[in-house]
Amino acid sequence: MKKIFFTHALPIVLCLFIPKPASGAMPMITDDTGTQGKGRFQLELGWDGYRDESDDVEGTVKDTGASAAAALSYGLSESIDLIASVPYSWKRYESGADIKKTSGQEDVSLQLKWRFLESGGEGLSLALKPGLTFPSGDEHKGLGNGRVSGELLFIATQSMKKGAVHLNFGYSYNEFALDSDRLDMRQELFHASIAGELYMSERLRVVADIGIDSPEEKDAASNPVYLLGGFIYSPSENFDIDFGLIKGLNDCATDYALSAGLTMRFQ
Repeated sequence: MKKIFFTHALPIVLCLFIPKPASGAMPMITDDTGTQGKGRFQLELGWDGYRDESDDVEGTVKDTGASAAAALSYGLSESIDLIASVPYSWKRYESGADIKKTSGQEDVSLQLKWRFLESGGEGLSLALKPGLTFPSGDEHKGLGNGRVSGELLFIATQSMKKGAVHLNFGYSYNEFALDSDRLDMRQELFHASIAGELYMSERLRVVADIGIDSPEEKDAASNPVYLLGGFIYSPSENFDIDFGLIKGLNDCATDYALSAGLTMRFQ
């Protein structure tokens, strides 16, 4: 499995499951083209926990942790949303008798989702989602880049009577501080994923999501690939409860992660 590198015994960052609360409808990682509508708000409260094990010369290395995040979306117009998110994480790294822990707020992000095309009766829509992250986390603890970084995501959604399919292609550029402990990490990262939703009833959706990312470490041997399965339950029109299980499909990806969250929409 991929290893978390330390400088002065401080963890760097997860290879795959970086919390992204402003992505698609939780628990999906793949985003959709949906927006809130002018003057409407959406609040997402998400939690992720992960576990990863690997072997090195000293024996088994265990990497576990969790993250919580809040993301607030506001509809600037019917097709444009402004999204702000704040993540917080806890990490534990164990190698033999050596145990290191760290926790804290990570870099906050600001994104804009613009749905620029809708095909009417055909159900196809396209969107762009540029974003910036700001250095609010401690880069020496692996909780941020130390500088402003940017990203751009292309989103396609095909809506159908009993479900929907979403396709994402993303690019991000991580601008690290010169004295950061993350200088052995890649600055340019790419993402591709596809997800599907199946409407089981008016209140229940089953979701599946698979994707591939650039490895964050420069010397990584392969790209992390994940598979997610989960559900979204909606007790009311403006309230969702979600749960997902993520499985890494190759050595660079984290072994397992769990995701759960609440979504509330209001005027």
